[in-house]
Amino acid sequence: MKSKVVRLFIAMVLCAIAMTTAMAEDKGKNSAMVKPKVIFFDVNETLLDLESMQDSVAKALGGRKDLLPLWFSTMLHHSLVDSATGQYHLFGDIGTAALMMVAEANGITLTEAEARAAIVTPMLQLPPHPDVVKGLQALKDQGYTLVSLTNSTNKGVQKQFENAGLTDLFDRRLSIEDIQVYKPHLLTYQWAAKQLGVELDETLMVAAHGWDVAGAKAAGMQTAFVARPGKVMYPLGMEPDYVVSDLVELAETLKRREKE
Repeated sequence: MKSKVVRLFIAMVLCAIAMTTAMAEDKGKNSAMVKPKVIFFDVNETLLDLESMQDSVAKALGGRKDLLPLWFSTMLHHSLVDSATGQYHLFGDIGTAALMMVAEANGITLTEAEARAAIVTPMLQLPPHPDVVKGLQALKDQGYTLVSLTNSTNKGVQKQFENAGLTDLFDRRLSIEDIQVYKPHLLTYQWAAKQLGVELDETLMVAAHGWDVAGAKAAGMQTAFVARPGKVMYPLGMEPDYVVSDLVELAETLKRREKE
């Protein structure tokens, strides 16, 4: 009996030592993380608020405001179908097709012209989340190079930033339109880092989408998940380096880290 107790005690001690060692190694890895030279930002939902599109999408879908998230996820899903099958359609065209699919699935009559009108113009006029301008300015004041990386087209994001008052806060805008492969394909993140002349581990990808964070992390980027209301991380993806409620918190977190 005593020998069993002794063996159990030893096993518990060894387990505790192993856990402590693992925690120390994780902490060491985290502390060794380099300061990012470039911070990349997703645009739609991370910087810009899609809630303002509820009315136009709901009108197109017979008053069904609850179908907005389904439309957006359907659009993202089929952008990946393009990348997986070696095709490419403009994000707006995929969005139009996705809205028509949602309408058909819910027994709603919707023409292509009506679908396009419901999303294209409203998408270009999305307002920024309340924290965005302050958070971006704080990061810019800290000396970070800020770059957008979006699935939207070059002209689309240019117009979005002009209307949202974000143009001057960014050093560059990148669109996957230039390589015609949608995020979260690893090629998109590799390409983005190359455009800025930096290594992947010298970059930080900021997004409110678990799929975007998972893709960037798998590619080798540092990542920050912005926990916008209703947004959750992908539980099977690698954990992000930072989880924040908004961009102001991100700026404060990075500033605090610089002092450590």
